Amino acid sequence: MSASLPAAGILAYIGRAGDRNDRAVAGVELLAAHLSREIRLPVHIVGTASEPLAVDWTVELPAAVPDLQRLARELDQILSGGRRALTLLPRCAAGLATLPVVAKRRPGTAIVWFDAHGDCNMPDRTGTGYLGGMVLTGAAGLWPTGLGSDMTLDQVILVGSRDLDPGEQELIDAGRIALVECGPDLADRLCAAVAGRPVYLHLDCDVLEPGIVPTEYQVTGGLSLAELRSACAALAAFEVVGAEVAELEAAWPDGTPAILDPLIDALRPIMDALTNGAGAI
Repeated sequence: MSASLPAAGILAYIGRAGDRNDRAVAGVELLAAHLSREIRLPVHIVGTASEPLAVDWTVELPAAVPDLQRLARELDQILSGGRRALTLLPRCAAGLATLPVVAKRRPGTAIVWFDAHGDCNMPDRTGTGYLGGMVLTGAAGLWPTGLGSDMTLDQVILVGSRDLDPGEQELIDAGRIALVECGPDLADRLCAAVAGRPVYLHLDCDVLEPGIVPTEYQVTGGLSLAELRSACAALAAFEVVGAEVAELEAAWPDGTPAILDPLIDALRPIMDALTNGAGAI
């Protein structure tokens, strides 16, 4: 297979995605500005910022679908043109739009999902009604989203997930979805799970140890920035189809601004793979 072209630019999605506050949309805008300066790519804004609804998924999803469909079309255009994708999302629920496109355009790609949570709940088993908790099952067609369902759960590798609901743990125990836990030799274990496939990386910032960056959830036992960089360096040896970053808030609840340079440094191996065409093909 021939190498993909470098990333065409940065897709910055600011539309609805089940937000419960507006700090993650501001986080997308802040990170987009930082990355544009760092990697010298243009930023393309997708969607319209709106007041958060902070309600059940049955209301959140229909409200989000028009903008999420726009995001899916933009990503499809990038991948169908042979380019790599770099996407910034306010909430992981926007993966309902991105993951089916990746799976359709690049079948067999490993979806490497860094997240403190499993995001594999179902509408009839969710305890909170939170749209972001059902992303992977929705993208895999286990419940109807209206946004595509080309992905399969066996493409997904959860990384650093530790706050798991019973139904999510059942999927892991049954071998329907892979989990690479935090701990020693994470990068080596992750490479073994990828098993030579192309990689699409999703970073939900709550996979990190609390206190590193502001994010809505802070779950103890997470990755350090050094561990994240090591994992990114390992993944950059594969073909990197694209990457997305979600759940980064622009400020802490007390208003203290986020400091992004250390996070960007940890992601640099993946950013280099996207922009320079690195990776073993």
